[in-house]
Amino acid sequence: MSTGRLFIISAPSGAGKTSLVNTLVGEKEDITVSISHTTRGKRPGEKDGVDYNFTDLASFQQMITDDVFLEHAKVFDNYYGTSRHWVEEQLAAGKDVILEIDWQGARTVRERIKGSVSIFILPPSHAELEARLQRRGGDDAAVIARRMRDAENEISHYDEYDFIVVNDEFHKALADLEAIFRACRHQLNHVRDSLKNLIDDLIA
Repeated sequence: MSTGRLFIISAPSGAGKTSLVNTLVGEKEDITVSISHTTRGKRPGEKDGVDYNFTDLASFQQMITDDVFLEHAKVFDNYYGTSRHWVEEQLAAGKDVILEIDWQGARTVRERIKGSVSIFILPPSHAELEARLQRRGGDDAAVIARRMRDAENEISHYDEYDFIVVNDEFHKALADLEAIFRACRHQLNHVRDSLKNLIDDLIA
């Protein structure tokens, strides 16, 4: 059995990353999304162990000390981290794993797990990104302005990624994302071991 592949997906807030990932995972049984640990408070409707693994600050800091995380970061005054053991366990079971993390986390994971595939999702324009953030509702002008500044910083690191997907039309962006996953599963360095017997038979 082939091991799974680790896919890192990053995007500025408002680019539509979560909707694309949720739709992709909902259609594929062999892809799973890493559930991050966070110190952020639980929002209405969220479930522990489903949306996030919610934890207190002291426990999170101890997990950092114990080197539990593949990567961790502070975002909007809250901490988020990815369990190294959980990711390695899923990959060993043959499942592809998606990490939804920012550019800093992506850089750390690429250094720690060779062969990971990184994808950056872009909005179609600056104006459309701002409009999407405004349509969400609930954020005042100051928060939206902060998110736009953070988005510009995130986007400036686009060239560190293997693939770029522009989320203008949702279904086209989803098809592009699916194509990347399919292609990566057939890369020689990923399938070489699982095809060894077949290749040996064909060239014997």
